[in-house]
Amino acid sequence: MSTQSAAHPTSLQNPAVPVTAQLAAAWTSFMFLYIYVDYLTLYKPGVVDDILDGVVWEFEITQTFAASALASVAVPILMIVLSATLPARVNRVLNLVVAVLYIPYSAFNLVGEQWLVYYGLGLGLELVLLGFIIRAAWAWPRTSSVPAEDAATTRRAQVTT
Repeated sequence: MSTQSAAHPTSLQNPAVPVTAQLAAAWTSFMFLYIYVDYLTLYKPGVVDDILDGVVWEFEITQTFAASALASVAVPILMIVLSATLPARVNRVLNLVVAVLYIPYSAFNLVGEQWLVYYGLGLGLELVLLGFIIRAAWAWPRTSSVPAEDAATTRRAQVTT
């Protein structure tokens, strides 16, 4: 067993995290934030009374409203599993498209709001996560494709030496 000297501490390894795991983690963080912004809104005076009266913001609570709300939450929820399982090319494109579309969708929370600090903080954090998703998907590592004849030539050179 070896002991480490206090004068020479070792560095921690920083293993590479696959892009798919980065994207799934970012969408998971986005979902926690997305849900908690809505959940904590229930503490805003008058919100629960409006819900009991059948209204959310300006919208009447109907089956259509509930289905639309579920669909809007389902997209980022599904992005968690899709980011971890889809093939790279489809995964990259889907993450870019969905993240870009969710920027204005998330900004909708600020429209007509009086609680700008609260919703502004929520939007700012959501934008940071969406920006991370866009950056990670945009910079997805690529492998170089080597033509078959070049690969064969390289392989023959390695065998003969």
